Amino acid sequence: MIEVDVLVVGGGPAGMNAALAVADAGATVLLVDRFYKLGGQLVKQTHKFFGWADRGAGTRGFHLAEDLAQKVKSHPNIRLLMGHELIGAYADGTYIAATWDAHVKIKAKKAIMCTGAAERMITFENNDLPGVMGAGAVQTLMNEYGVMPGQRYLIVGSGNVGVILAYQLLQAGAQVDAIVDVLPKLGGAYWVHAAKVQRLGVPLLLRRTITGVYGDGRVEKAVTVAVDERFEPVPGTEMEHHVDVVALAVGLMPLADVFQAAGVKTVYVPELGGFVPWHDELGHTTCPDIYVAEDAGGIEEATTASLGGTLAGLTAAKELGYPVDEKAVEQYLKSLESFRDSSLSQKVKEGLNKLRSGEHA
Repeated sequence: MIEVDVLVVGGGPAGMNAALAVADAGATVLLVDRFYKLGGQLVKQTHKFFGWADRGAGTRGFHLAEDLAQKVKSHPNIRLLMGHELIGAYADGTYIAATWDAHVKIKAKKAIMCTGAAERMITFENNDLPGVMGAGAVQTLMNEYGVMPGQRYLIVGSGNVGVILAYQLLQAGAQVDAIVDVLPKLGGAYWVHAAKVQRLGVPLLLRRTITGVYGDGRVEKAVTVAVDERFEPVPGTEMEHHVDVVALAVGLMPLADVFQAAGVKTVYVPELGGFVPWHDELGHTTCPDIYVAEDAGGIEEATTASLGGTLAGLTAAKELGYPVDEKAVEQYLKSLESFRDSSLSQKVKEGLNKLRSGEHA
């Protein structure tokens, strides 16, 4: 049995910032992560971040991860439990974390869940053929383990993940045949990233989707087709792409299962990515001792995850009776609101308004 003031689940930017906020206030923290390396999605991001200078703008993602991880590892109030998956959450504040052959029982007064999201997949002919992968899986193999899963790529999805992956692949010496997207306009990526890959010769094919992949035991060819205003295939517009990897960057799905296991109310909000725990701006859920931060509460990006994690950490520490700077909490709230004023965050703001007003499924 491990007993702590606060359990933090997830070692990404939200989880590490939450742990640091709690620990700096004087509380004891146990940070649990299923992987053996802190950083979450940051460790595979080789590009420089946009946003604010005090939240990592101009710094490469894996460097941000290294800096945060060092602070977490050296903090006397933070204990790490790496390589453990949270598999049980109970109403009495008891949690179970496990490896393949052992488990640990945890007792915590508060828990901050920063469990992140999973990649979405789409259906098309032979989509289980080796060579069809999530974009995040390609990034993990390439940027974390130095393994190129193929040489010629088709990327499906023109959001930030798909466009940045294209640029990273080009930097690594791979060929990117095209980026395709079923939408009539760029799917949420920063124009500067899209402009980079187009200048390097990667076509951005809009109003087009993948219909199938073909090959002898692995992907050797993909076929895409144009779609009309109703997203129906247009006969005669098929295009063949001779590639060995199809990377799917078609969105993320919040991981809400741990909240459901703990009895937290979850609701379906499409603008936030699917089922998410109900939560307020400080990270409170419907269970008073469980908080949420990061993509588990709605798909956004690293800056909002970082801010949300700090807010949840400060809130948990305050409610445990530890001293917290109220002005700092107000400033983080203003920063989060200001960051979401971007046109790229309008969908998220609509989703949060639905969530908190009760206009959800």
